[in-house]
Amino acid sequence: MHYTGNPAIPARSIGWLALIAMMLLASMALLAPKVASAAEARVVYHADFADPRRFSAMLTSINNMVMHYNDNFIDYDVRIVFVAHGVRFVTDDALADTPFAEDDQLRADRETLRGRLLTLNNLHNVRLELCEITRSQIGLDQGKVYDAVEFVPSGVVRIAELQNDEGFAYIKIE
Repeated sequence: MHYTGNPAIPARSIGWLALIAMMLLASMALLAPKVASAAEARVVYHADFADPRRFSAMLTSINNMVMHYNDNFIDYDVRIVFVAHGVRFVTDDALADTPFAEDDQLRADRETLRGRLLTLNNLHNVRLELCEITRSQIGLDQGKVYDAVEFVPSGVVRIAELQNDEGFAYIKIE
């Protein structure tokens, strides 16, 4: 029998203890929640409303959040998932003859809202994701959607995936 230097602990026991410790660590890794991003802060905003003032408030909230993260050197992954009426904010198309048709308020605010949204995307890497179901049901050509927007098969499924599988916090501006 080989000894470890401590006459009370045989080398074979050390091997078994190491094996058990490795198995415990491996099982803990399997049970840990899945995290797709190394970001400390992961947030998804849900945009499914028509009100330009509400959208403006959401953009202000996102800007304040990313500025806080930047000022405090916190890595983040912030996304906006656009569903239903939210499609109004990712295109310059008036969406005539659809349930999401442009109104006077949106027409007046569109340029400012577009600039703020695309600035969040370009300068702060806020990701923009549009529900493909919404887009296709109203026949909006993909080419009429802002270039920065990514298409996801289902907006609500995407939100659920981000929350459940990737640990994103969910925010909806009321």
